[in-house]
Amino acid sequence: MARRRPRIPRAPRISRRTAALAVLGGASFVLFAVLVPIQTALYGTLLPLSFILAAALCGAPYLSLSRPRSAIALFSAAAFTLPLIVDPALATESPWPWSVPALLTFVLFVGVVTFVHGARVGVLPLIVGTLLSLTAPLLRPEVVSTRPTAGSATADLIVTTSVAAAMFLVATLVAGRVRVSAELVKEREHAALEESRRALVEERTRIARELHDVIAHSMSLIQVQASTARYRLPDVGDDAAAEFDSIAATARSSLTEMRRMLGVLRTEDQTAELAPVQGIDDIPSLVDTLRRAGVTVGLEITGSATDAPPAVQIAAFRIAQEALSNAVRHASGASVTVRIQTDASTVGIRVRNGRSASSTVPTGGGYGLRGMRERVELLGGSFAAAPTSDGGWEVTAVLPVHEPATDEATADAAPPTETRPVHPQETP
Repeated sequence: MARRRPRIPRAPRISRRTAALAVLGGASFVLFAVLVPIQTALYGTLLPLSFILAAALCGAPYLSLSRPRSAIALFSAAAFTLPLIVDPALATESPWPWSVPALLTFVLFVGVVTFVHGARVGVLPLIVGTLLSLTAPLLRPEVVSTRPTAGSATADLIVTTSVAAAMFLVATLVAGRVRVSAELVKEREHAALEESRRALVEERTRIARELHDVIAHSMSLIQVQASTARYRLPDVGDDAAAEFDSIAATARSSLTEMRRMLGVLRTEDQTAELAPVQGIDDIPSLVDTLRRAGVTVGLEITGSATDAPPAVQIAAFRIAQEALSNAVRHASGASVTVRIQTDASTVGIRVRNGRSASSTVPTGGGYGLRGMRERVELLGGSFAAAPTSDGGWEVTAVLPVHEPATDEATADAAPPTETRPVHPQETP
């Protein structure tokens, strides 16, 4: 089977605005190039005056894009002057007071002003141009002194006014259609945005409902069973009762965090209270909980974390919590060391465990390491997780306190993030 040829990327097309400006500029230039020789040869106008007045007429449509009032004044002055400086003997043999190029320029000018600035502004050059063309026979009666020339001038005025009025109506309709199309596009975008927002709210509500109906219910049962164990089981010793109390306290803490998370998920405007209930100062309590469960955990905290923002506080606690959870789950019986180093610019977290004392093969495919990496990347820090030379595992994260750290000291504090295959030591 023949392979398809790769598509050659096409150059970006020019925008509609650029194309319209190019067409308008080309039309104005062509009208100018035609109007100057016709006005000079057929109407006897001096060449310098033909250049100046033709430039004013043909440049007015382009000027009207940004300065419509100035363009109308310039066009009116040129349209008023041009039919008055003709040779009467020559003007009677050609269309007057509007020559064909001048008529087309007038129509183009009315169309551009109406389309760009609306009918209220576009009607002004139409009326002014028509009235000025009526004054030409009054100021130059010798041009229309005979019946044939008077009839020709009258026909010229009727044709010019009719074509300009038709252009005014067409430009008004086209501009209205363009505005309606733009409004429809905006409405579609707004509807799509609202639909995506509604889908997001529904998804968050569904997640909150599942968490409340399944996980929160199970945690409540754990808390109730652990709290009432000493009363339901007559042979529970003091050590076992203390362990049950610790389990109940952990379950209550988890329920509190889950209620806060449910509040965030069920808040559409995302203005729920996000003040951290756990931060770097709560890591010693986390370590004490693991020690009471029989895990050998060493803790070292240097520096003060009072200046760290809430987002960094939460991320540091969650990274330490997830790394300790992975160590307990996948390196049973191994000692764990937690080091937290805080300075004015960064917060460093390093969690390291030794070789597992169990021969059980851990199951992988979870999202623990991915979640930690995402937390660090959101804050602009660096993350690394890799096995150690003694068969253990080490998780390292560096979180910037204010801006992402770029100095060499921060780079030395933690190994750079690198792409690696998923390790079994991940929380499912």
